[in-house]
Formats: sequence, structure tokens, C-alpha cells
Amino acid sequence: MTTLERRYRWLLRAYPKGYRADHGDEFVDVLLDSAKPAQALPAPREAFALIVGGIRTRIVAAAQGPAWTDGLHNGIVALAVLNLAVLIPYAGSIRLWLALSAAALVLILRGHVRPALPVAGIVAVKMTAITMGSPWLDAMLLPVFPDAWWAGPPLYGHGGPIAPLASNVLLVGGLLVLAARRDGPRARSWWWLAAVPLLAGSDPAWLDIAAGSPTAMARVCLEVVLLLGAALAGHLTADSRWAIAASVYLVPAIAVLYENIESIEHLTRQDIAHTTLLVVLVLAAAVVPFRARRRILL
Repeated sequence: MTTLERRYRWLLRAYPKGYRADHGDEFVDVLLDSAKPAQALPAPREAFALIVGGIRTRIVAAAQGPAWTDGLHNGIVALAVLNLAVLIPYAGSIRLWLALSAAALVLILRGHVRPALPVAGIVAVKMTAITMGSPWLDAMLLPVFPDAWWAGPPLYGHGGPIAPLASNVLLVGGLLVLAARRDGPRARSWWWLAAVPLLAGSDPAWLDIAAGSPTAMARVCLEVVLLLGAALAGHLTADSRWAIAASVYLVPAIAVLYENIESIEHLTRQDIAHTTLLVVLVLAAAVVPFRARRRILL
């Protein structure tokens, strides 16, 4: 294998594994035939086209099965990732609950919704107890302060109980709906786990966007990228599953805004702009599939 062929095959990893197995050799043969003598690197235009084509193919291949159950599962995965990330700075005080939250995420991620349901349920009860200031399920003293390496407030120390309760109720309720179905959701990519350390300690209820904290900025950037991806996927496939997932994730963000709307002095323009941006992007993800279907029919 030449250096050029090896690099072409590396770029083809943007495509799904099955697609590469069926068409990869044909792709490489065409690319090598059109290459210049002694060429060692793919042309930038070719490399870009391969990456974009691979992402497009992955998105189209992902639009399988019932849209609403697939979208609901994706949204629940996103909530489970954020719920786990919020707990990481308090690991020293809540080792058991952090471990159970991580176990619930892995089970949900791999599509094992029935085993995940009792695990996520017991974590939801404990997290609700923390927001209410009650030592349910164990004798842990409240409030829960962060570990020494993290300079932040106590767990759920900023904001009321509505936002974390909404997130946990939606997570458990979604699992109940999925568990009632005969066919469970398919496994998701392990790449979701990469978002956990990126979002560690990023609690939307802190309303710290105006301060420009790194965790808040990381969360906002990741939200924008994923929601834009949901709109793009809806445009390419005319499928609403990504809009459903985005809507599930939006509910806790709306709960944060609702919880603080009476004490408007706690809300900054940045917080309101952030929630407005999320709503606009979710609406765009919801509208785009219908426009795409209309274009196809015309």
C-alpha cells in the first residue's frame, strides 16, 4: 500500500464501516487513477469532499427505525450525559451516586433501557432529595460541597429544584416509554462519553454565562454545534428524529428560565439570549424536515 492510498483510506473512515466494506476499494481505485504521478497527499478539495460525503452518509444511515422513539432515546442520552457531568466536581462526597449515574448513562447509551430504568430512578430520587435539602436514601449531610480542586457552589446550590427535577423526571419518563416498547433502541456511539469531561461541573441553573466561565462556554458551544447538526440532519434526511431529541434537551433549559423569571434580577441578557438561541435552533431543527419533505414532493 502506497502512502497516498493509506491516506485515502484514512479519509474514508468518515464513512460508515459497512459502506467502506462495500464501496471503499472502488473509491480508492478511482482516486488513485486520477492522482498525479508521485503524488503523496490527497488534494485538499478531495479530502474535504470525502469528509463531507462521509458525514452525510452517516447522517442518512442513522435515519432508521421509528423517528419518535429514536429521537426520544437520543434526547435522553444527552440529558444523562449532562446529569452525570454536573456531579463530577462532587465525586468525593457522592461516589455511590456518581457511579450509579455513570452506570445509568452507559446502559442508556447501549440501548439497555430496562436495566437502566431502576438505576436512573434511584439516582433521580437522590438528586431530588439534594435539591430539597433532605437526606433520603442515605445519611449524607447536605449541602454537598465540591472537591478541593473545584471552586464552585454546593451541588444544586444555585437555583431551585424545578430544573433538576424536570431533567430527572423527563429522563425516567422517557425510559419508561422506551421500556414499554417490544423493540429497544439501538446502541449509540461511545463518542457521547467524550462530552462528560468537557461539561464537568456545567450546571445550567448556575446562570454563569455572563461570567464567561470555561465550563459554561464549553456547554454553550457544544449545544450550538449539536443543534446545528440536528438542523442539518433534518435537512438532509427530511426526518424529524433529531428535532425530537433537541426538544427533549430543551425542556430543562426552559425550566431554568421559568424558575428564575420571578427574580428577574438574577437573569442577565446573556442568559436570556442563550435560552432564546436554544429555542430558535430547536425550532429550526423542527421546521427544516418539513421544508425538505415539501421540496422532495414538489
